[in-house]
Amino acid sequence: MNISQLQILVAVVEYGSFSDAALQLQTSQSAVSRAIAALEAELGATLLSRGRFGARLTPLGERVLVHSRKILQARDSIDYEIYLEKSLSGGRVRVASFRSAATHLLPPLIAQFCQRCPHVNITLTELAPTEVELALREGRVDIGIVPLPRSSEELETWEIARDEFVVLLPPTANPVPQQLTWEDLSPYSFILYNYAECTSAVREHWAAWGQEFKVAHEIKADSTIVSMVSQGLGAAVLPRLAAIPIPEGVQVRSLPVPLERVIGAAVLSNMLHSPAVFTFLDLLRGTGVFTKACFSLEHD
Repeated sequence: MNISQLQILVAVVEYGSFSDAALQLQTSQSAVSRAIAALEAELGATLLSRGRFGARLTPLGERVLVHSRKILQARDSIDYEIYLEKSLSGGRVRVASFRSAATHLLPPLIAQFCQRCPHVNITLTELAPTEVELALREGRVDIGIVPLPRSSEELETWEIARDEFVVLLPPTANPVPQQLTWEDLSPYSFILYNYAECTSAVREHWAAWGQEFKVAHEIKADSTIVSMVSQGLGAAVLPRLAAIPIPEGVQVRSLPVPLERVIGAAVLSNMLHSPAVFTFLDLLRGTGVFTKACFSLEHD
């Protein structure tokens, strides 16, 4: 018994006759007949009944067909594993991400990928979320890291991390409580992170809890916001990844009601991707939730 005989058996069943199976397999009808005869002789049983209506499985043939298909599927799986191994000996993976994820989430994953696939060229480009989407659509990158959800039907996305919004408070002589209330925050004017979805997320969160959000400044660069807070120019609400590193003296607390942004990996839908791209996607899916363990809130 060999793989070729099983392939021919499946083809005869699927196409209903020796002649049609031969046509699909691009071989002769006599070759198909010999293969089936040899298989039946080896097994000592009849698998197909021949007649003017074509070839039909015997009851035993039906049971043998089930196992034959499993064997062929296993062979396909072996071929695919070999293909993956060979394909990871070259090629490229192009990743685009917004800044804070590019800074804190991706470098260790890229390093891990380079160890696993040393012959694959991987590049990282830092872009705004909308620019990441555009780069994906134009085929300039293979994988995009973006805040979720995205409204585009062209993209297929997966959640890879959750990033808590934290409050940054200026240095004071008297530390603020570890668990803030809305009343604790009411005296502060805020430096608003004027960046993508973060702006509306913070404003809507305050409004949802009936609170007034007093804005003193609107800044696009997170590092500028952190510096301004350290100089006592206001408080700020930033995603944790965007807030790192925290200057000495700046107080970091959780919001009275938690707020998170969801970070996702995105690829273009209905696109054939290389094994190297899928390998990096598997690494991204294993990042898990970005927890408070990444740095202490007690940064007074």
